[in-house]
Amino acid sequence: MKNVDLLMQELRNGLLDGRLAEIYAANENEAETQSIRYQEALKRYVELFGAGDVEVYSAPGRTEIGGNHTDHQRGLVLAASVNLDTVAVVGHNRENKIELVSEGYKPVSIDLSELEAKESEYGTTAALIRGMAKGMKEHGHEIGPFRAYVTSNVLNGAGLSSSAAFETVIGTIFSGLFNQGKVSPVEIAILGQYAENVYFGKPCGLMDQMASSVGSIVYIDFKNPGSPAVEKVEYDMGSKEYCLCIVDTKGSHADLTDDYARIPSEMKEVAALFGCEVLGEIPETVFYERLSEIYGKTGNRSVLRAMHFFRENERVKKEAEALKSDDFQGFLKIVKESGDSSFKYLQNIYSNHDEQNQPIAVGLAVSEKILQEKGVCRVHGGGFAGTIQAFVKNEFVPEYKRALEGIFGEGTCHVLKIRKYGGLKVFA
Repeated sequence: MKNVDLLMQELRNGLLDGRLAEIYAANENEAETQSIRYQEALKRYVELFGAGDVEVYSAPGRTEIGGNHTDHQRGLVLAASVNLDTVAVVGHNRENKIELVSEGYKPVSIDLSELEAKESEYGTTAALIRGMAKGMKEHGHEIGPFRAYVTSNVLNGAGLSSSAAFETVIGTIFSGLFNQGKVSPVEIAILGQYAENVYFGKPCGLMDQMASSVGSIVYIDFKNPGSPAVEKVEYDMGSKEYCLCIVDTKGSHADLTDDYARIPSEMKEVAALFGCEVLGEIPETVFYERLSEIYGKTGNRSVLRAMHFFRENERVKKEAEALKSDDFQGFLKIVKESGDSSFKYLQNIYSNHDEQNQPIAVGLAVSEKILQEKGVCRVHGGGFAGTIQAFVKNEFVPEYKRALEGIFGEGTCHVLKIRKYGGLKVFA
């Protein structure tokens, strides 16, 4: 740990700018902006808890690159961490409690002698902290009390997984403070899913937590969901003179629960015709060999969504292979194919219950019209409402941003970078 006043002085004098630039893939000005952000977080910690020794932790948001709605069918996913993150300033606590204040939220206090799930906490920050503590303990790791101030610039509702970043930062704190940093990123991700499923009450998959915890670009095989195979794909996307843009189309997620739920349930309807639980248990060749036999035994959209799953799995493999062989144009081509499949076969671009409300479709149409050979675009995340993703040539980003924000409003086009680090201790 390091005295908070000394850490503040080092930040003010620019002594830690290099560390920040490395973590955030930042230039000099961006590193200075991060330094100011960290200084503000340290000041707020002192206001809340007083001076003393602290450590600082970070966990990034994530973006899905390939594998749209494949994880819940035990398929393949390509995802990446981004340079928006959740930051926690942390100190020890003499009481057997976790006391945490998240910027903009009420303080949370968790008694570490009470770690069972509470229905009254569903959907709350307290549930995630309690769930992470319980998961750590059940997995044989040490837990202990701490005090923390948390601030985040991971965008809520933009498909960048602010909840996964929070779970990851809590898991990384437990690992760093009480386990010599030895809890693996994969295990932290699994515990994050456990906390969200059991304590928070959201039946999420594991992709979000895995991308946030592991960092960089990750290729994930969910064939064994309890122990997914994770491969880090080291690739310097910034060297290709393209930016990652996430555009918030401002579509409301209200009343879309059924639309989201129907995707896995319809895929499982098809799997059941083969005597399987999920599509990932069926070889693609067997699916097509028996297509004429099963056709008509379930809805046509269910069949189309199954077709998307099998072809999307192959696209994820090809995307990873393209990056490994430094074929970036080939990679972009497959990203475009993934988006087309999501629109035509997965059909998660707009709700059938509100067909006049199609902001994602408008965003994609405008993007395709103005990008031409200057980039590619696709739906981002769950779909139906929310965000689109685009890889745009650096020199064209200002024009792209201007055009999309002209429709959806100022500040809706977020220009991001792939971050090579997942959850980590920033300073100690």
